[in-house]
Amino acid sequence: MPAHLTAACVGRVGRRPEGLVELLSEVGSAALEQVGRRPIDRLVVGTMAAGPLGGVENVVAATAERLGLDPAAGVRVEAASASGAAAFHEGVVEILSGRAERVLVLAGEKMTGVPTEEVTRVLARSLHPTEQSAGATMPALAGLVAQRYLQRYDADPVAFDEVTVQARQAARGNPNAQFPKPVSRDEVAKSRPIATPLHLLHCSAISDGAAAVVLERGEGPATALGLGQGMDAFALVDRAELFSFRATRLAAQRAYEMAHLTRKELDFAELHDAFAPFALIDLEDLGICGGGEAGRWYLEGATGPDGRFPVNPSGGLLGRGHPVGASGLLAIAEVARQLRGEAGSMALPRRPRVGLAQSIGGLAAHNFVTILGAGGAPG
Repeated sequence: MPAHLTAACVGRVGRRPEGLVELLSEVGSAALEQVGRRPIDRLVVGTMAAGPLGGVENVVAATAERLGLDPAAGVRVEAASASGAAAFHEGVVEILSGRAERVLVLAGEKMTGVPTEEVTRVLARSLHPTEQSAGATMPALAGLVAQRYLQRYDADPVAFDEVTVQARQAARGNPNAQFPKPVSRDEVAKSRPIATPLHLLHCSAISDGAAAVVLERGEGPATALGLGQGMDAFALVDRAELFSFRATRLAAQRAYEMAHLTRKELDFAELHDAFAPFALIDLEDLGICGGGEAGRWYLEGATGPDGRFPVNPSGGLLGRGHPVGASGLLAIAEVARQLRGEAGSMALPRRPRVGLAQSIGGLAAHNFVTILGAGGAPG
Protein backbone atom coordinates (compact mmCIF):
# COMPACT_ATOMS: atom_id res chain seq x y z
CA MET A 1 0.00 0.00 0.00
CA PRO A 2 1.56 3.37 -1.01
CA ALA A 3 1.91 6.48 1.14
CA HIS A 4 0.37 9.83 0.32
CA LEU A 5 0.57 13.31 1.81
CA THR A 6 -2.63 14.42 3.48
CA ALA A 7 -1.09 17.65 4.76
CA ALA A 8 1.81 19.84 3.63
CA CYS A 9 2.65 22.98 5.61
CA VAL A 10 5.52 25.44 5.31
CA GLY A 11 6.50 28.27 7.63
CA ARG A 12 7.91 31.68 6.87
CA VAL A 13 11.61 31.52 6.00
CA GLY A 14 14.09 34.19 7.04
CA ARG A 15 15.27 35.66 10.31
CA ARG A 16 12.85 34.35 12.92
CA PRO A 17 12.81 35.15 16.67
CA GLU A 18 11.55 31.67 17.59
CA GLY A 19 13.77 28.78 18.58
CA LEU A 20 14.02 25.52 16.65
CA VAL A 21 11.42 23.64 18.68
CA GLU A 22 8.98 26.52 18.26
CA LEU A 23 9.56 26.61 14.49
CA LEU A 24 8.95 22.87 14.23
CA SER A 25 5.90 23.01 16.46
CA GLU A 26 4.32 25.83 14.47
CA VAL A 27 4.26 23.90 11.21
CA GLY A 28 3.60 20.60 12.98
CA SER A 29 0.51 21.99 14.66
CA ALA A 30 -0.76 23.39 11.35
CA ALA A 31 -0.30 20.00 9.66
CA LEU A 32 -2.11 18.20 12.47
CA GLU A 33 -5.00 20.63 12.18
CA GLN A 34 -5.24 19.86 8.45
CA VAL A 35 -5.83 16.18 9.23
CA GLY A 36 -8.25 16.83 12.07
CA ARG A 37 -5.76 15.99 14.83
CA ARG A 38 -5.98 12.29 14.01
CA PRO A 39 -3.54 10.10 15.99
CA ILE A 40 0.10 10.00 14.87
CA ASP A 41 2.00 6.71 15.07
CA ARG A 42 5.44 8.04 14.27
CA LEU A 43 7.22 11.39 14.43
CA VAL A 44 10.26 11.88 12.18
CA VAL A 45 12.32 15.06 12.55
CA GLY A 46 15.02 16.19 10.15
CA THR A 47 17.58 18.77 11.23
CA MET A 48 21.25 19.23 10.39
CA ALA A 49 22.67 21.10 13.39
CA ALA A 50 20.08 21.35 16.15
CA GLY A 51 22.76 21.59 18.83
CA PRO A 52 25.48 23.79 17.31
CA LEU A 53 23.09 26.21 15.58
CA GLY A 54 19.75 25.80 17.35
CA GLY A 55 21.05 25.24 20.88
CA VAL A 56 18.79 22.23 21.50
CA GLU A 57 19.28 18.48 21.71
CA ASN A 58 16.75 15.65 22.09
CA VAL A 59 14.69 17.70 19.67
CA VAL A 60 12.23 14.85 18.97
CA ALA A 61 11.15 14.57 22.59
CA ALA A 62 10.95 18.34 23.03
CA THR A 63 8.83 18.78 19.90
CA ALA A 64 6.60 15.78 20.62
CA GLU A 65 5.80 17.13 24.07
CA ARG A 66 4.93 20.56 22.71
CA LEU A 67 2.65 18.99 20.08
CA GLY A 68 1.03 16.58 22.54
CA LEU A 69 2.44 13.52 20.75
CA ASP A 70 3.91 11.82 23.82
CA PRO A 71 2.47 8.34 23.00
CA ALA A 72 3.96 8.33 19.48
CA ALA A 73 7.37 6.88 18.66
CA GLY A 74 9.93 9.21 17.14
CA VAL A 75 13.35 9.53 15.57
CA ARG A 76 15.66 12.28 14.34
CA VAL A 77 17.27 11.99 10.89
CA GLU A 78 20.40 13.83 9.72
CA ALA A 79 21.89 13.99 6.23
CA ALA A 80 23.51 17.44 6.25
CA SER A 81 21.59 19.87 4.02
CA ALA A 82 19.44 16.98 2.74
CA SER A 83 18.14 16.16 6.24
CA GLY A 84 14.58 17.21 5.40
CA ALA A 85 14.45 14.91 2.37
CA ALA A 86 16.00 12.08 4.36
CA ALA A 87 13.34 12.51 7.06
CA PHE A 88 10.61 12.31 4.43
CA HIS A 89 12.07 9.13 2.96
CA GLU A 90 12.22 7.61 6.45
CA GLY A 91 8.56 8.51 6.97
CA VAL A 92 7.53 6.84 3.72
CA VAL A 93 9.47 3.71 4.65
CA GLU A 94 7.61 3.58 7.98
CA ILE A 95 4.33 3.49 6.04
CA LEU A 96 5.48 1.03 3.37
CA SER A 97 6.91 -1.34 5.98
CA GLY A 98 3.59 -1.50 7.81
CA ARG A 99 5.04 -0.09 11.04
CA ALA A 100 2.84 3.03 10.92
CA GLU A 101 -0.51 4.12 9.57
CA ARG A 102 0.13 7.87 9.93
CA VAL A 103 3.46 9.68 10.20
CA LEU A 104 4.22 13.32 10.95
CA VAL A 105 7.44 14.44 9.27
CA LEU A 106 9.01 17.69 10.43
CA ALA A 107 12.20 19.41 9.33
CA GLY A 108 13.70 22.68 10.45
CA GLU A 109 16.77 24.71 11.19
CA LYS A 110 17.52 27.72 13.37
CA MET A 111 20.60 29.43 11.88
CA THR A 112 20.43 33.15 12.66
CA GLY A 113 20.98 32.86 16.41
CA VAL A 114 24.77 32.56 16.11
CA PRO A 115 27.36 34.71 14.26
CA THR A 116 27.82 34.12 10.53
CA GLU A 117 31.39 32.94 11.08
CA GLU A 118 30.14 30.16 13.37
CA VAL A 119 27.44 29.15 10.88
CA THR A 120 30.14 28.87 8.20
CA ARG A 121 32.26 26.65 10.46
CA VAL A 122 29.33 24.40 11.34
CA LEU A 123 28.30 23.96 7.70
CA ALA A 124 31.89 23.13 6.78
CA ARG A 125 31.77 20.17 9.16
CA SER A 126 29.77 18.32 6.50
CA LEU A 127 32.85 18.42 4.25
CA HIS A 128 35.66 15.84 4.19
CA PRO A 129 38.11 16.24 7.12
CA THR A 130 40.99 17.01 4.74
CA GLU A 131 38.95 19.81 3.19
CA GLN A 132 38.08 21.16 6.62
CA SER A 133 41.72 21.09 7.72
CA ALA A 134 42.65 23.11 4.64
CA GLY A 135 40.10 25.76 5.61
CA ALA A 136 37.62 24.97 2.85
CA THR A 137 34.09 26.34 3.05
CA MET A 138 30.93 25.49 1.14
CA PRO A 139 31.09 28.63 -1.06
CA ALA A 140 34.77 28.03 -1.82
CA LEU A 141 34.19 24.47 -3.03
CA ALA A 142 31.02 25.48 -4.86
CA GLY A 143 33.15 28.04 -6.67
CA LEU A 144 35.51 25.28 -7.81
CA VAL A 145 32.55 23.26 -9.09
CA ALA A 146 31.26 26.31 -10.97
CA GLN A 147 34.68 26.93 -12.54
CA ARG A 148 34.89 23.35 -13.72
CA TYR A 149 31.36 23.53 -15.17
CA LEU A 150 32.21 26.66 -17.15
CA GLN A 151 35.41 25.08 -18.46
CA ARG A 152 33.83 21.75 -19.36
CA TYR A 153 31.02 23.24 -21.44
CA ASP A 154 32.54 26.60 -22.40
CA ALA A 155 29.39 27.93 -20.75
CA ASP A 156 28.29 31.54 -20.45
CA PRO A 157 28.34 32.62 -16.77
CA VAL A 158 25.40 34.93 -17.45
CA ALA A 159 23.27 31.80 -17.02
CA PHE A 160 24.26 31.77 -13.34
CA ASP A 161 22.89 35.31 -13.06
CA GLU A 162 19.66 34.27 -14.75
CA VAL A 163 19.14 31.43 -12.26
CA THR A 164 19.07 33.96 -9.42
CA VAL A 165 16.88 36.37 -11.39
CA GLN A 166 14.27 33.66 -11.98
CA ALA A 167 14.45 32.45 -8.38
CA ARG A 168 13.79 35.93 -7.02
CA GLN A 169 11.00 36.49 -9.55
CA ALA A 170 9.29 33.28 -8.45
CA ALA A 171 9.73 34.19 -4.79
CA ARG A 172 7.53 37.27 -5.36
CA GLY A 173 4.55 34.93 -5.33
CA ASN A 174 5.63 33.09 -2.18
CA PRO A 175 4.30 34.70 1.01
CA ASN A 176 6.84 32.70 3.05
CA ALA A 177 9.91 33.62 1.00
CA GLN A 178 12.94 35.31 2.50
CA PHE A 179 13.74 37.25 -0.69
CA PRO A 180 10.56 38.29 -2.55
CA LYS A 181 12.21 41.35 -4.14
CA PRO A 182 13.20 40.89 -7.82
CA VAL A 183 16.76 41.53 -8.99
CA SER A 184 18.29 42.08 -12.42
CA ARG A 185 21.12 40.18 -14.04
CA ASP A 186 23.27 43.27 -13.68
CA GLU A 187 22.59 43.44 -9.93
CA VAL A 188 23.52 39.80 -9.54
CA ALA A 189 26.73 40.14 -11.56
CA LYS A 190 27.78 43.25 -9.63
CA SER A 191 27.05 41.88 -6.16
CA ARG A 192 30.00 41.25 -3.85
CA PRO A 193 32.44 38.54 -5.03
CA ILE A 194 32.42 35.46 -2.79
CA ALA A 195 34.40 32.68 -4.50
CA THR A 196 35.22 33.06 -8.19
CA PRO A 197 33.01 32.96 -10.24
CA LEU A 198 30.33 33.20 -7.53
CA HIS A 199 28.97 36.50 -6.29
CA LEU A 200 26.83 37.13 -3.23
CA LEU A 201 23.52 36.83 -5.08
CA HIS A 202 24.57 33.49 -6.56
CA CYS A 203 24.59 32.07 -3.02
CA SER A 204 21.70 31.15 -0.72
CA ALA A 205 21.49 32.98 2.59
CA ILE A 206 21.47 31.99 6.23
CA SER A 207 17.84 31.28 7.16
CA ASP A 208 15.48 30.02 9.83
CA GLY A 209 12.49 27.93 8.82
CA ALA A 210 10.57 24.67 9.00
CA ALA A 211 8.15 22.44 7.10
CA ALA A 212 5.75 19.64 7.98
CA VAL A 213 3.91 16.90 6.13
CA VAL A 214 1.56 14.16 7.24
CA LEU A 215 1.90 10.80 5.51
CA GLU A 216 -0.87 8.20 5.51
CA ARG A 217 -1.49 4.86 3.85
CA GLY A 218 -3.21 4.90 0.49
CA GLU A 219 -3.24 7.02 -2.65
CA GLY A 220 -4.09 10.65 -3.23
CA PRO A 221 -3.17 13.66 -5.39
CA ALA A 222 0.31 13.71 -3.79
CA THR A 223 1.39 10.08 -3.51
CA ALA A 224 5.03 9.11 -2.99
CA LEU A 225 5.75 7.37 -6.29
CA GLY A 226 9.52 7.21 -6.29
CA LEU A 227 12.33 7.61 -3.75
CA GLY A 228 16.02 7.62 -4.61
CA GLN A 229 19.25 8.19 -2.74
CA GLY A 230 22.75 8.36 -4.14
CA MET A 231 26.22 8.91 -2.73
CA ASP A 232 29.58 9.96 -4.11
CA ALA A 233 33.14 10.22 -2.83
CA PHE A 234 33.19 12.41 0.27
CA ALA A 235 36.17 14.52 -0.87
CA LEU A 236 35.95 16.44 -4.15
CA VAL A 237 39.48 15.40 -5.08
CA ASP A 238 38.36 11.76 -5.15
CA ARG A 239 35.51 12.32 -7.63
CA ALA A 240 35.65 11.44 -11.29
CA GLU A 241 34.23 14.83 -12.28
CA LEU A 242 33.14 18.11 -10.72
CA PHE A 243 30.79 19.44 -13.42
CA SER A 244 28.14 16.84 -12.54
CA PHE A 245 26.94 15.22 -9.33
CA ARG A 246 27.00 11.43 -9.47
CA ALA A 247 24.93 11.27 -6.28
CA THR A 248 22.03 13.02 -8.02
CA ARG A 249 22.29 10.82 -11.10
CA LEU A 250 22.12 7.68 -8.98
CA ALA A 251 19.26 9.01 -6.85
CA ALA A 252 17.29 10.02 -9.95
CA GLN A 253 17.77 6.63 -11.61
CA ARG A 254 16.50 4.86 -8.50
CA ALA A 255 13.53 7.20 -8.09
CA TYR A 256 12.51 6.84 -11.75
CA GLU A 257 12.73 3.05 -11.48
CA MET A 258 10.65 2.93 -8.31
CA ALA A 259 8.02 5.24 -9.82
CA HIS A 260 8.00 3.39 -13.17
CA LEU A 261 8.31 6.80 -14.81
CA THR A 262 10.75 8.55 -17.10
CA ARG A 263 11.92 12.15 -16.94
CA LYS A 264 9.55 12.95 -19.82
CA GLU A 265 6.56 12.31 -17.57
CA LEU A 266 7.59 14.95 -15.02
CA ASP A 267 5.70 18.25 -15.09
CA PHE A 268 8.00 20.39 -12.91
CA ALA A 269 10.67 20.23 -10.21
CA GLU A 270 11.85 21.88 -7.02
CA LEU A 271 15.66 21.74 -7.19
CA HIS A 272 18.46 22.33 -4.67
CA ASP A 273 19.97 25.63 -5.85
CA ALA A 274 22.04 26.54 -2.79
CA PHE A 275 24.39 28.07 -5.37
CA ALA A 276 23.12 29.22 -8.76
CA PRO A 277 25.33 26.85 -10.83
CA PHE A 278 23.85 23.90 -8.94
CA ALA A 279 20.47 24.54 -10.59
CA LEU A 280 22.05 23.95 -14.01
CA ILE A 281 23.89 20.85 -12.83
CA ASP A 282 20.73 19.51 -11.19
CA LEU A 283 18.67 19.83 -14.38
CA GLU A 284 21.30 17.96 -16.35
CA ASP A 285 21.88 15.26 -13.73
CA LEU A 286 18.14 14.56 -13.59
CA GLY A 287 18.16 14.01 -17.34
CA ILE A 288 15.80 16.90 -18.03
CA CYS A 289 18.29 18.24 -20.56
CA GLY A 290 21.72 17.26 -21.84
CA GLY A 291 25.12 18.20 -20.44
CA GLY A 292 25.85 21.89 -20.86
CA GLU A 293 22.29 22.65 -22.07
CA ALA A 294 20.69 23.91 -18.87
CA GLY A 295 22.05 27.44 -19.20
CA ARG A 296 20.30 27.85 -22.53
CA TRP A 297 17.09 26.49 -21.00
CA TYR A 298 17.20 29.21 -18.36
CA LEU A 299 18.12 31.98 -20.79
CA GLU A 300 15.34 30.98 -23.19
CA GLY A 301 12.66 30.83 -20.47
CA ALA A 302 12.11 27.07 -20.59
CA THR A 303 12.34 26.89 -16.78
CA GLY A 304 9.79 29.63 -16.08
CA PRO A 305 6.18 29.02 -14.99
CA ASP A 306 5.01 29.01 -18.61
CA GLY A 307 8.05 27.12 -19.90
CA ARG A 308 8.29 23.53 -21.00
CA PHE A 309 9.72 22.51 -17.61
CA PRO A 310 9.06 24.90 -14.71
CA VAL A 311 11.74 24.94 -12.03
CA ASN A 312 11.36 26.13 -8.44
CA PRO A 313 7.99 27.90 -8.58
CA SER A 314 8.47 28.51 -4.82
CA GLY A 315 11.65 30.49 -5.44
CA GLY A 316 13.96 27.65 -4.46
CA LEU A 317 16.78 28.08 -2.00
CA LEU A 318 17.95 31.30 -3.64
CA GLY A 319 14.53 32.95 -3.38
CA ARG A 320 12.62 31.13 -0.63
CA GLY A 321 15.68 30.76 1.61
CA HIS A 322 17.83 27.86 2.82
CA PRO A 323 17.32 26.75 6.44
CA VAL A 324 19.63 23.83 5.77
CA GLY A 325 17.92 20.97 7.61
CA ALA A 326 14.49 22.05 6.40
CA SER A 327 15.13 22.72 2.72
CA GLY A 328 14.68 19.15 1.50
CA LEU A 329 11.26 18.87 3.12
CA LEU A 330 10.30 22.40 2.07
CA ALA A 331 10.88 21.34 -1.56
CA ILE A 332 8.78 18.19 -1.14
CA ALA A 333 6.00 20.12 0.59
CA GLU A 334 5.93 22.69 -2.22
CA VAL A 335 5.68 19.93 -4.81
CA ALA A 336 2.78 18.43 -2.85
CA ARG A 337 1.03 21.78 -2.60
CA GLN A 338 1.19 22.22 -6.37
CA LEU A 339 -0.23 18.73 -6.91
CA ARG A 340 -2.95 19.25 -4.28
CA GLY A 341 -4.02 22.62 -5.71
CA GLU A 342 -2.88 24.46 -2.58
CA ALA A 343 -0.04 26.56 -4.01
CA GLY A 344 -2.04 29.79 -4.10
CA SER A 345 -0.15 32.62 -5.81
CA MET A 346 2.66 30.17 -6.69
CA ALA A 347 0.35 27.84 -8.62
CA LEU A 348 1.61 26.90 -12.05
CA PRO A 349 -0.58 27.91 -15.01
CA ARG A 350 -1.22 24.24 -15.77
CA ARG A 351 -2.08 22.05 -12.77
CA PRO A 352 0.74 19.48 -12.62
CA ARG A 353 0.20 15.77 -12.13
CA VAL A 354 3.75 14.61 -11.40
CA GLY A 355 6.49 16.60 -9.69
CA LEU A 356 10.03 16.00 -8.47
CA ALA A 357 12.01 17.34 -5.53
CA GLN A 358 15.79 17.04 -5.38
CA SER A 359 18.02 17.68 -2.38
CA ILE A 360 21.79 17.87 -1.94
CA GLY A 361 23.53 16.73 1.24
CA GLY A 362 26.82 18.48 1.99
CA LEU A 363 28.77 19.18 -1.17
CA ALA A 364 26.73 16.61 -3.14
CA ALA A 365 28.05 13.63 -1.17
CA HIS A 366 24.58 12.29 -0.30
CA ASN A 367 21.69 13.39 -2.51
CA PHE A 368 17.98 12.57 -2.62
CA VAL A 369 15.31 12.56 -5.33
CA THR A 370 11.60 12.31 -4.53
CA ILE A 371 8.81 11.92 -7.09
CA LEU A 372 5.24 12.70 -6.11
CA GLY A 373 2.15 12.30 -8.24
CA ALA A 374 -1.49 11.46 -8.30
CA GLY A 375 -2.25 7.85 -7.38
CA GLY A 376 -2.20 5.81 -10.57
CA ALA A 377 0.09 8.29 -12.33
CA PRO A 378 1.38 7.34 -15.81
CA GLY A 379 3.41 4.15 -15.89
